[in-house]
Amino acid sequence: QVQLVESGGGLVQAGGSLSLSCTASGRTISGYNVNWYRQAPGKDREFVAAITWNGMRTNYADSVKGRFTISRDNTRTAVTLQMNSLKPEDTAIYYCNAVSVMDRREYWGQGTQVTVSS
Repeated sequence: QVQLVESGGGLVQAGGSLSLSCTASGRTISGYNVNWYRQAPGKDREFVAAITWNGMRTNYADSVKGRFTISRDNTRTAVTLQMNSLKPEDTAIYYCNAVSVMDRREYWGQGTQVTVSS
């Protein structure tokens, strides 16, 4: 069982930045493709960004391209979502999702709130 923990959410003014982190409690997050999703009030959960287990490939939703960057550290203990030039429409709960490359099992974190004020 993998327990994902997100951190780094908060309140920021439009144009500001936040950095979200996703870690796996008690273990490394290597061997997992990791995605970030978000869900705004009254809306469906949507894909934000993805990074492969080895960090070689990334993918972004069109709405965040050029503003958000997903990365993983050298020891692959954490995956970071750097969010710059934040907009009020980025306000949502952000969730980390990890998919094992070995058995395709999927895990979700509890989410972290990001609020961008105008």
